[in-house]
Amino acid sequence: IQGVFRQSIMITSFVFVMMLVIEYLNVFSKGTWQCRLRDNHWGQYIFAAVLGAVPGCLGAFAVVSLRAHGMVTIGALVTTMIATSGDEAFLMLAMVPDKFLLITSILLAVSLIAGWLTDLLLRQRASGPNTRCDGFELHPGEDCVCLTPRQIIPQLKNCTLARGSLCVVLFVIVISFTLGIAGPKYWGWLRVTLLLVSTVGLFIVITVPEHFLEEHLWNHVAKQHLPRVFLWTLGTLALMAFLQHFMDVEAWIRESTFLVLLIACLVGIIPESGPHLVFITMYAQGMLPFSVLLASSIVQDGHGMLPLLAYSRRDFLTVKFVNVLIGLIVGLTGIWIGR
Repeated sequence: IQGVFRQSIMITSFVFVMMLVIEYLNVFSKGTWQCRLRDNHWGQYIFAAVLGAVPGCLGAFAVVSLRAHGMVTIGALVTTMIATSGDEAFLMLAMVPDKFLLITSILLAVSLIAGWLTDLLLRQRASGPNTRCDGFELHPGEDCVCLTPRQIIPQLKNCTLARGSLCVVLFVIVISFTLGIAGPKYWGWLRVTLLLVSTVGLFIVITVPEHFLEEHLWNHVAKQHLPRVFLWTLGTLALMAFLQHFMDVEAWIRESTFLVLLIACLVGIIPESGPHLVFITMYAQGMLPFSVLLASSIVQDGHGMLPLLAYSRRDFLTVKFVNVLIGLIVGLTGIWIGR
């Protein structure tokens, strides 16, 4: 229970702060980067693939946040989820470093093609997601500024409920990451990144004017998105922990070797880092062909898809369907050529 709660807090906190930062950048740039990203599909694919290729789930969380606001296409989301290996990337670096760069290169190439084909075949969904939140809001008729240095002290002296609540929440998040209460227990690049991004989020909440805070951060991000992200993440992780407590997933996989490719792709549907690690271990021990490991890496995305459940179950199912299909095709092709 403690582990599930820690993971839920870490994922929700990062997604929440990322949305604060993205909202801030969008208003600060008056929406110009949002428009450029929306209008350049290949730019989206490349941007999404690079974020996905970064080890861990943070890049995937960032693209899910962009998708939830209609800033990237479903194809860009597919690109990220194929390119990412989640936390499994760290294990591959440790156990099969000679294959890590090869797998990452293949994933990048496959993800770009898959993302383009997805948007080509689902044109009716290429312009935006089926979610309740369509794009970051701008208020051209109002003085929507991001930073007013002269007003920082007066705003803190006359702190509103919204600002005070967000400051307390973000301060707790910063302290939790600093002390290892939430997120990684040991210092590393992941913990530093979480702490840095959270500190930036706290700075934003402290410095922005009341209009920005109320309209963009409190009413939009905190009230609309934060509860859904946390509840869906907590519920999914709790369900997976319950199933793994009563079922030895890894042993089941090992006993079904002749169907291992299909199993690897089906297990990849699970939005959880853990069961997928067995495929890397088996490959490192010479028990699996390279094609099965590659197919597993294509389909699985660690925790990257968890926040998407809070925004659009249809997007979740669409991405997973495409990834399983691509994983099976690549895996079967690899087996056919003897890899």
